[in-house]
Amino acid sequence: MKRNDIIDFKALEKELQAALTADEKYKRENAAKLRAVEQRVASYEEFRGIVLASHLKPLEQKDKIGGKRTVPWNCHTIQGRPSRDETTEISPEKTLLQPETSAEFYRDWRRYLRSGPERYEALLHLGGPKLGRLFQMDVGFGLLGEMLMALADHVRPADRWVVLGILRSLASTGRFTLNLSLMSHEEKESCRSLFQKLQAMGTPSLEGRGLGEQPGGLQEEESLLQELLRLYHVD
Repeated sequence: MKRNDIIDFKALEKELQAALTADEKYKRENAAKLRAVEQRVASYEEFRGIVLASHLKPLEQKDKIGGKRTVPWNCHTIQGRPSRDETTEISPEKTLLQPETSAEFYRDWRRYLRSGPERYEALLHLGGPKLGRLFQMDVGFGLLGEMLMALADHVRPADRWVVLGILRSLASTGRFTLNLSLMSHEEKESCRSLFQKLQAMGTPSLEGRGLGEQPGGLQEEESLLQELLRLYHVD
């Protein structure tokens, strides 16, 4: 067997585990969404709380309420707070996302990319096609709104075509319409602001385009913008 033909079983196991984790998370959150709809919750905040708490399990009779607790009750509440050791071990290279699965993206987005500029640059680096492949099934609950907020706060005229490509890919992901409708008021306002900025920017010169991406023509770019306005329900 040639050296290039050797199978990396550790890499395959890691990829399989990430896929199983992402699938489990998708099914769990989807079930929570359906349960919340059936319960006819009174507000978006209550709906969001049900979905975000979908990983919690009820206590059984054998579980002890008192005594010393060695693990946090809700590990997701401190997921975004790296310890001092974790902070010192993160190298600059790790702040640039290179995920192969949606689970890896979600992990890195929460753990390493804490500021708006970092998230914006990471989205530009991945680009629309890669994001579309990562989230072909579904964008995790709350993630779509966070992406749109990062784009809205930091979009630049030179990146206009790249951002349009990202928006097009996100709109093609599974359950996009549902995820769009579940965004908070603040996230919806950021989405509206993003499209207002894109419209105001007009079409930059070819020399100013970001990341070397070129459209098929100026008319195509404006046509794409109009299509996205409709898909994102922006008046």
